[in-house]
Amino acid sequence: MLTSRRILVTTLCLAAAVASVAGCGQRGPLYLPTDPAAAQRASLPDTLRPAPAAAAAPTAPASAPASSTTARP
Repeated sequence: MLTSRRILVTTLCLAAAVASVAGCGQRGPLYLPTDPAAAQRASLPDTLRPAPAAAAAPTAPASAPASSTTARP
């Protein structure tokens, strides 16, 4: 015989499982992007094993931030 606690726990676990599967966010078929902008993004293995600093692509120098101390009328 099922107790009310077991029914409640089962219902909550089922609701959590349905919500996690429904909330994945990806719609439509999965694909590998082929546009030129995607070539510069890191892949999963690149994020797990980053390249050594010498082999990494050089980054552009950071520009100076705009001054936020301007006087307002």
